[in-house]
Amino acid sequence: QVQLQESGPGLVKPSQSLSLTCTVSGDSITGAYYYWSCVRQPPGKDLEWMGTIAGSGSIYYSPSLKSRSSISRKTSKNQFTLQLSSVTPEDTAAYFCARCEALSIETCSRDYWGRGTQVTVSS
Repeated sequence: QVQLQESGPGLVKPSQSLSLTCTVSGDSITGAYYYWSCVRQPPGKDLEWMGTIAGSGSIYYSPSLKSRSSISRKTSKNQFTLQLSSVTPEDTAAYFCARCEALSIETCSRDYWGRGTQVTVSS
């Protein structure tokens, strides 16, 4: 059974960085077929794709977040991490990890999402 578990800071001050770590069980993040993605949903808004790391290690970022984003992985722990710098209150959202079949939220079956973690940006 594939499971994803997010861990995040909960509360972050403006201008600081947030780190979202996704721990995967039941599948390998280095497998050839799937893409491992970070998605967020601000209050009252739609889901927003943030970035993806493929099994090959290739990394893709949302153009709107690219300048502030960095994705990495620890294969020994089957984890991937997204760091978002210079956060503002507009980065307040529920953050999710998902296993996807391509670079699109539509290809991320809801069966393979984490439960999400709330991150609030506030002083």
